[in-house]
Parts: sequence; C-alpha cells; structure tokens
Amino acid sequence: MTPTPLSAGLPELTAARLADSWQLDPYALTLVLLLGGLYAWGVVRLARRGERWPLARSAAFAGLGLGAITVATMSGLAVYDHELFWPAAVQNIVLDLIAPLGLALGDPLALALRALDARSPAARRLRAALSGRALRLLTFPLVSTVLVLASELAIYFTPYFPTALRHGPLHELMYLQLLVVGSLFVLPMLTREALLPDWCGHPVRALLVLVDGLVDSVPGIVVMTSGTLVAGGWYTAHHRPWDPTPQRDQMIGGGLMLTLAELIGLPFLIAVFAEWVRSERGRTAALDARLDRELTTATPTPAPATTTPPPAERTRPWWETDQGVVGERYRRGGGGSPEH
Repeated sequence: MTPTPLSAGLPELTAARLADSWQLDPYALTLVLLLGGLYAWGVVRLARRGERWPLARSAAFAGLGLGAITVATMSGLAVYDHELFWPAAVQNIVLDLIAPLGLALGDPLALALRALDARSPAARRLRAALSGRALRLLTFPLVSTVLVLASELAIYFTPYFPTALRHGPLHELMYLQLLVVGSLFVLPMLTREALLPDWCGHPVRALLVLVDGLVDSVPGIVVMTSGTLVAGGWYTAHHRPWDPTPQRDQMIGGGLMLTLAELIGLPFLIAVFAEWVRSERGRTAALDARLDRELTTATPTPAPATTTPPPAERTRPWWETDQGVVGERYRRGGGGSPEH
C-alpha cells in the first residue's frame, strides 16, 4: 500500500471526505483483477458449453467480495488508516469478515471444478489440494476459529500493527493475512465442496457460525476496553487538533469492530440456512429420482390381453367312470337304458 504522505496534511475526517477520498493500492488492485478475471473465465467457459452459472453468485463474488477488498484498501478507510485508529480497525474487519463472506457466496471452488476439464492436470491438482491434509487441518472448524481470533489479537497486541504502519509491504501482508484467515473459516461453511468432516452437516455449521459470532466479538471488546493504546506511539505522534484523543479513537474503533462483527453474523447465518435448504432440496430430488427408477424396475410386466384362456374341463358321463355292473353294461351297449 502507498499511503498518502502525512506531511501533505490531511484535512479533518468527515463523512463526505470518507466517501470521496480514494487512493490507488497497486497490490490490492492486482489481487482484485486476478480473482475477478479467474472467476469471469470460469463463468464464460461454462456459458460456451451451454451451462448456466447463477447470476446471484457472480454478483455476490464481485459486489460483496471484491468490492469489500477494494473499499478496505483503496477508499477513505485506507487514506486515513495512518491518521486514525478506527478506520484501520474497520478496514481489518471488512477484510476479515465481509470480504470472505462475499467470496464464499460466489462459490468459486464449485465454479472452478465445473469449468476445468475433469481430466486436466489443473483439475487434478485442485482436487488434490482440496482433499489434502494441510487444507483439511486449516479449515477444521475449531482450528480456523482459533486462527481468526489469534490473528486479530496478534495484530493489535504485538508490535505487528505499529510495524506494519511504518512499512508498506508488511501492511500489504497484513491485509492478505486477514483475508486468507477469514476465508479459512467462512469458505468451508458455504461451499458445496466437502472441505469439512462428515459430521459437520448444516445443523452443526449453523451452530458453529453462532459460536464464531461470539468469538469475533472478543477482539472488539478487548480493544475497546483495553487500557493499553494500540499502536499508541504512532497515533500519538501523528495526532492532529481535530482528531479525537487516542483513547477515544481506540474506543470508537473497538466499538465499530464489535458492531460490524455482530451485524455480519446474521447474514452469515442466513446464508448457511439457505445452503441447508438448497442441499435438502437437491437430496430430496435425487432420492425421488432413485425411487422412481427402482419402482420402474420392480413393476411386473402385465400379461398380453390376447392370451388364449385354457380350455374348460369336460364333464364325463357317470357310466364312463362307474366301476359297477350297471356302468359296465352301459359302456358295452354304447349308452342308453340298462337291461332289466
């Protein structure tokens, strides 16, 4: 990131300036163009084969996912993140929670597997990576939740953040870390690919999202109530007359972190329930189709309507079967009345 030089003198931050202030971040722009280009390639490739990719997923990936990355790294939040703490805090929450949610709603893994030739080396490598032990470990629910919490706390309560403010490349690495760590939890919860253990069905996922919402509130609470200033030396040295005090600035930042974390929890939970409903519908349709095939196979073929019925058994006269003298006389005489 190339921050606006503080020596140039930033004007007082207002809502209008926050909306109007933009700066170019070449690293973030490269990432956005790369991810957007790969996603568009997949959609176009499916369209050329006559397959349709849901427009809502494309809109979520581009608008909420890539849009959140752009806002966090190039909007007024990025212009003022070296001036005040609270824009930097909002930046980090956007990259850690909002952008991963948008990217996951786009379901890029399913798109990639559908767009690639199933027998191509790229498809085999992708499937191998998705089923590899390393990714399974990192996306395991408890591990990914701890990683998100540890990432946030390490940024704010170690020399990591103040050092990143002084060194642009490290700041960019921090952005990437937040995006990747956040995606490790969010992406498996919403993707159709089997990145989670078998026991982690949609009811369990909903429960994990609720737990994660509580965990995501911890960094905001700690920052807001901490008596130690986050990057206090940096922000105190660059304090301007119109800025809030560093203590109030940190309270505002922690409060915004807490608020955004709780607000994102609801749509995240709704998205998990929506995937649950979609999965159940697909499972029901597959079960109905299988039952229809089994019933068709098990139904006996009816006999043809033209089958000739067996002849009725003829009733024989009594004298033909009588073993007595009268019967014998009848048979000798060829029937008729018996002799007296």
